[in-house]
Amino acid sequence: MKNVTDSFVSLGHWPAAGSFGFNTDILATNPINLSVVLGVLIFFGKGVLNDLLDNRKQRIVSTIRNSEELRGGAIEKLEKAKARLGKVKLEADEYRVNGYSEIEREKLKLINSTYPSLERFENDKNETIRFEQQRAINEVRQRVFQQALQGALGTLNSCLNNELHLRTISANIGMFGAMKEITD
Repeated sequence: MKNVTDSFVSLGHWPAAGSFGFNTDILATNPINLSVVLGVLIFFGKGVLNDLLDNRKQRIVSTIRNSEELRGGAIEKLEKAKARLGKVKLEADEYRVNGYSEIEREKLKLINSTYPSLERFENDKNETIRFEQQRAINEVRQRVFQQALQGALGTLNSCLNNELHLRTISANIGMFGAMKEITD
């Protein structure tokens, strides 16, 4: 450290006449040096600083303009998307309503197409039931008739003897002969 201060002290001892030198009087030289340095910095640095600030200002303005353009484009896209969303919602509602309507139409169509088939099946069922009832009634009649006939034949056979049997046959033949004469 002593060497550094010695060098400044030795600079202060340079001869003042006819040459350039350093003044080591701190109180006298500091404001002058500072004003000179500031003046040089302001004179030469003003243009550079103005250029730097202008460039920075232009970049900021350009960035703001780009941001505004992007914002406007984003807003426009958002509006288009909202409009498209509204349109899609309307179409979805329309499809939903049309789908429900189509389902109802198909349901009614199916009901209407199956109703005649069901009615035909019901009629066929009722006709089959009536046919089976009639057949059962006829079977019962035939059995009752057969049983009555067998009972009557049994009664006749037990009551008729040969002589009565021959007289009945003769009477029947006489009736047939009389009927034949009437019809001729």
